[in-house]
Amino acid sequence: MKDVPFVRLPKNVTVPWLVLFQCTASIFILYFEAKVAKPAFARGGGDAMFGLATTMMLGLVLNILWRNAIVDFICSPLTNLLTGGNEVSEKKPLYAGVISKRNRGEYGEASAEARKLVDEFPEDLEGVLLRAAIEAENRKDLQAAEITVNQFCDRPTAAPGEIAIALTQLADWHLKSADTAAASAVFQKIMDRFPSTKAAARAEQRLAQLGETAKTILAHRDGQRIMVPEGLRNIGLLESSAFLQPKAADPESLAETYIQHLAAHPHDLVAREKLATLYARDFKRLDLAEFELGQLINEAHHQPKQVAHWLNLLANFQIELGAEAATVRQTLEKIVERFNTLPVAEIAQRRLALLNNEFRGRQTSRMVKLGVYEQNIGLKCGLPARH
Repeated sequence: MKDVPFVRLPKNVTVPWLVLFQCTASIFILYFEAKVAKPAFARGGGDAMFGLATTMMLGLVLNILWRNAIVDFICSPLTNLLTGGNEVSEKKPLYAGVISKRNRGEYGEASAEARKLVDEFPEDLEGVLLRAAIEAENRKDLQAAEITVNQFCDRPTAAPGEIAIALTQLADWHLKSADTAAASAVFQKIMDRFPSTKAAARAEQRLAQLGETAKTILAHRDGQRIMVPEGLRNIGLLESSAFLQPKAADPESLAETYIQHLAAHPHDLVAREKLATLYARDFKRLDLAEFELGQLINEAHHQPKQVAHWLNLLANFQIELGAEAATVRQTLEKIVERFNTLPVAEIAQRRLALLNNEFRGRQTSRMVKLGVYEQNIGLKCGLPARH
């Protein structure tokens, strides 16, 4: 009869019938030992010899039943070091062949092989994205790529994080094909499916910046030429070159643009930070800048590094616009309170220690007006006189 180990069985494997037999036989043997052999020892004389012989026979039977299990239990720590143990290794997909065919330009064969692996391992995100990438980027079949991604995302066991990654990649493929409407729909799908999550916040940011992203991608893809007008000749002979400086954007119209954009996309971090900077630097309105940055700071799902950046920016505005040192200190202490175990808290503590020096360094120095000199004065002096 073939021996079957009892201990260290592979996971998810049913107990063989032989092990059940071993356990049952062992119970009967121990019962017979307790009820027959042990009382025979107690009586002494010839019964003791019978008890000894019976115990030896029962021990031999137990040894036959369990010797492999005992040897495996004792020796397995050493043998596992050499053989890797008797655990069944998890089967994983191998995509080297697919990638090799894709690199050689055999897109049809690569797609077919990727399809087989995805069918065998439907929960593997790497394989799904590889197959979809071949269809979208190499075979220019974005519809097939979308079907592949949606099949993965519609599975009940799909992880939310992997779904967000797959849908974001699908949106990027739509953007590369200049289909902003489809990309917008994908980002909206992420927001609707995972509301009030970091994935939804990232999708909302991408949706808010969709127009600028599409322009950049199209310009890069189409190789648009930038026409540079002909410059002025003999510029060195002109009295002034001030007119060559680019005209600064009108702060009021720029602020109106940001406000209208934020009305449509209230969670656009970049636009709101730019609006706060505009209020502080151009309009000198610390209250409005604090209000805009406060919305960013108090909003959920932001990374600690982002929140610390906005609090430091608010401290900069407070120093520049004449706030009290206690107010600035209170702003920086929020970083330490909220993220006391992170590096941003240590940086904030160092800034707090040097805050007085920062105040002195940013004080407005007195401007000494030297007067307006006559232009081109060097041209009116004439040549040096010869002696």
